[in-house]
Amino acid sequence: MLRRSVMRLRGSSTAARRSSPGGSAPRARPRKPNSAKRSPFTSRRPKAEKREGSAAGPQIPAYIRAAQRGLGPEDRDRIRRKLGIKLGKFANSIERVSVRIEDVNGPRGGVDQLCRIKVVLRGLPSVVVESRDASLNAAVDGALGSVERTVRRTLQRRRMKPLRRVA
Repeated sequence: MLRRSVMRLRGSSTAARRSSPGGSAPRARPRKPNSAKRSPFTSRRPKAEKREGSAAGPQIPAYIRAAQRGLGPEDRDRIRRKLGIKLGKFANSIERVSVRIEDVNGPRGGVDQLCRIKVVLRGLPSVVVESRDASLNAAVDGALGSVERTVRRTLQRRRMKPLRRVA
């Protein structure tokens, strides 16, 4: 709402911006370059790197499995990229992520694509989230949104929990 009032004060409207001869109008807020926190998750991580740690930022292994349906490499890359965007900010607290995709009904159709995401956290119980939808992309996006909220909530609880005193 604030953004609209600022635009009115400047005297520009969305219709005038869309029809500008230069093509696209400059963004109100510049895009941030992809940082290490938002990079796609790797498929595996070598054991030596696990022991030593990484100076460039933690690399989180993501295991993607599809039960009956063959998942193409572009689908796997999309899921890894989305995992990096949604869970990259919690990379220091995550050990690994597992994504499982199932076609529940088989060839009959309907709301039958199931995406189950399991996030293994360091020193905390694992987080498991399921989402079911008619399309694969919608099921993955729903599960990713839920798992981001759940991981955030779990980590905030750990940080808010007071230290126990030994009597």
